Amino acid sequence: MFSSGDIVLAKMQFTDSFEIKTRPAVVLFEELGNIVVAGITSNLRMKGIPLSTSEGAVKDSVIKLNYIFTVTDEIVSKKLFELSKEKRRMVFEDLLKRIDHLKN
Repeated sequence: MFSSGDIVLAKMQFTDSFEIKTRPAVVLFEELGNIVVAGITSNLRMKGIPLSTSEGAVKDSVIKLNYIFTVTDEIVSKKLFELSKEKRRMVFEDLLKRIDHLKN
């Protein structure tokens, strides 16, 4: 079982190909066996929320809130670490802004 803010390794399909690789992701929530995650990239040119090695990342990275998908327990290989409360707050405030924008 995973919690919001957990950083996990999961098998993910790239958006521009059928290639599947194991990549880090942040758990947004888990419900009924489905885990909703946002991808993480070490490409620092990408937009998103920064995640540094001092926070637990293997490389300085970016949480990509425009890359959200659902996985199952079988696709997640392990939990790596947890985001701090402050970083979790940043993630969810950014998500809320994006969702609130849909109302307009």
